[in-house]
Amino acid sequence: MTIKALGHRLEARCAALFFAVFGALPLDWASAASGFAARYIGPRLGIAKRVRLNIVAALPELPEAEVARIVSGMWDNLGRVAAEYPHLRQIRVFAPGGRVETIGIEHIDRAVAAGRRVILFSGHLANWEIAALAGAQCGIAVTQIYRAANNPLVDRMIARLRGEGGALIPKGNLAARGAIAALRAGGHLSLLVDQKMNDGIAVPFFGRPAMTAPALAQLALRFGCDVLPVRVERLAGARFRLTVHPPLALPRSGDPQADVRALMAAVNATLEAWIRERPEQWFWVHRRWPD
Repeated sequence: MTIKALGHRLEARCAALFFAVFGALPLDWASAASGFAARYIGPRLGIAKRVRLNIVAALPELPEAEVARIVSGMWDNLGRVAAEYPHLRQIRVFAPGGRVETIGIEHIDRAVAAGRRVILFSGHLANWEIAALAGAQCGIAVTQIYRAANNPLVDRMIARLRGEGGALIPKGNLAARGAIAALRAGGHLSLLVDQKMNDGIAVPFFGRPAMTAPALAQLALRFGCDVLPVRVERLAGARFRLTVHPPLALPRSGDPQADVRALMAAVNATLEAWIRERPEQWFWVHRRWPD
């Protein structure tokens, strides 16, 4: 067994123990306890420096006290997300009086009723898994494009915890073919679009060029999809609001490359607006911009 394989196995056992412990607790207790622990542990990790640098670079107008609040809130949210994974199967997005308040689902219904394919996009905000659950639970065939965990054992574990999040296709060489096949079959896509893609295209994000995956725009323009922004907000504890916004306009200038850039600029602008409103709920750990 290689050192890497041994490391993966050890990491997977630690993750399994974490999920077992927090899965045994009631959801509200698990979320709160893990958020509390993350607020203490997170700022002491080596990656914490990048978090602060990203926030200051993106939001230079903020005073130090506000930056500190965002840092603490981000770690709290990430801790909560981790502890909420074992409970995802219990979360019914459309249950009356449930944990998820929903707004704008009619935009999905309208597109499906008209026979149009839909691409739902979101970012790593609040508990981003809620958006995938919504797609699966609203009764349509949604294929989720996702970034697989570096540890394949942990990735399989998280996939099992997601439960009914829809068909999963990891980003990579097969993702494009899988996405095209899903759309050709009349299905729909869901993806998170706020991560850096080194061989993507440079699109403004918080006033700086950010390498952005163009696949969403390429597919939407090719298949005439409704591109629906899906926002997840953490309201309090393990309670959320999911908002489906009206479809973004598809640019049709006659220049395919310009249209792709224009649509991805609109996508990034949408994400940026959400992050500015609730910056403590975004995953500032990403290497989103060039160093």
